[in-house]
Amino acid sequence: MSNLQHKIDFVALVSVTMANSNGDPLNGNRPRSDYEGYGEISDVCIKRKIRNRMQDLGKDIFVQSDDRCKDTYKSLSERASAAVGKVKDRDEYARIACEKWLDVRSFGQVFAFKADKSGVSVGVRGPVSIHQAISFSPVEVRSLQITKSVNGEPGEKRSSDTMGSKHFVRFGLYKIKGAINVQLAEKTGFSEEDAQTVKECLRTLFENDASSARPEGSMEVVKLYWWEHNCPSGQYSSAKVHELVHADLKPDVAVPSRVEDYDIRLDELPGLHCEIIDGL
Repeated sequence: MSNLQHKIDFVALVSVTMANSNGDPLNGNRPRSDYEGYGEISDVCIKRKIRNRMQDLGKDIFVQSDDRCKDTYKSLSERASAAVGKVKDRDEYARIACEKWLDVRSFGQVFAFKADKSGVSVGVRGPVSIHQAISFSPVEVRSLQITKSVNGEPGEKRSSDTMGSKHFVRFGLYKIKGAINVQLAEKTGFSEEDAQTVKECLRTLFENDASSARPEGSMEVVKLYWWEHNCPSGQYSSAKVHELVHADLKPDVAVPSRVEDYDIRLDELPGLHCEIIDGL
C-alpha cells in the first residue's frame, strides 16, 4: 500500500427526516441538541457508523459492536491478546495493532486492559479526526408514546399499556467535518488506499444502518466534499477549508423541512481543488 503523501480535509452534509439522529442517554434518548436548539451528532456516533461500513467492506476492525461481531472474542481485551500476544515493546505492540485493524490505524486506540497479563499500556494516535456534527438550523424534536396491545405474559389480560416514548427530529441538515493528518498517518501506516476506504464509508454512511429509530431513507448523505492538499502539512488550515461549505435558508423559508429549503454553496481557495461526491 502506498503511503499517504498529502493532507486531506472533508465535509459531509447529512439530512435527517423523522429520525433519531443520535439519542442522548442522559436525556431520555432524545436526539441531541444544544441550548440554542441546534441538533448534534457526536463524533463517537459517526465513528461507530464508519467502523460498521469498514466491516461491510470486508475490513478488519478492532472495536466491533456486539450485533456485528465477526469473531469469537467477547471483549476488546481478548481480541487484543489473540492478535498481539505477549508483546511488551510498546512500538511493536502498536505496529501489530495498526497493521491488523483499519480502525486503529485510522482513529487510534488505547490498549490498557486489566485482563491483559503483558503489563503493557499502549496509546495509538490516529490520523483521522472527526468533529461532532451540528445542524445548520435549530431542529424540532417530536415525541410519540408507544403502547402494547398484546399479552406480555401467559394469562394476562390484553391491554394497551404505555411502554415508553420515541423521539425524533422532524428535519435537520447537519454538517460533519474532518481531516486526515499525514504525520500521524506515517506512524500508524495509514495509506492512500485507507483514505479511499474512509471516503467510501462517508459516502455510504447510513447503508445497513436502518433501525426503528432510523427507518430506511430517513438519514442520507446529501453531499461529500473532499479536498486533497498538494503537500503533507496542507495548503490551508482545516478551519478555513471546512468553512468553505455553506447552507443558508432561502429567503421565503422560515422553518426548513427538506434539503431544497437551503441554498448550498461552496467557496474556493486558490490552488485547492475540491471533489464533490453525491451520497448513496
